[in-house]
Amino acid sequence: MSDPRTGNVKTLGIKVPDGLHAQFTLVAQLDGISLGDAAVRAVELYVATKRQEPDFAQRATAALEEIEREAAARKGAIEGLFGIGSQEPAEEAKPSASRSRKAGATE
Repeated sequence: MSDPRTGNVKTLGIKVPDGLHAQFTLVAQLDGISLGDAAVRAVELYVATKRQEPDFAQRATAALEEIEREAAARKGAIEGLFGIGSQEPAEEAKPSASRSRKAGATE
């Protein structure tokens, strides 16, 4: 669990139906913890439960691969926009080689 004093936390605001909120409040009181601490425990339990699902790792891997594809496409777009990266020299070399061959063919 993250320590709020370190700044490594996010604020989460959720809407909870009245009946569920009343139960949640009662459970937290019976455990002697704040609603915030109870909510963090609930999120931790949800994440732990999801990790145990048979196809969860496969779905996470697919999501990671999609993130990597999107990042590569964005990187390529930026490199193309500014003419940086490994793509630009290869593109410049091709026209130069074509011109050299044409020049050589004319001579």
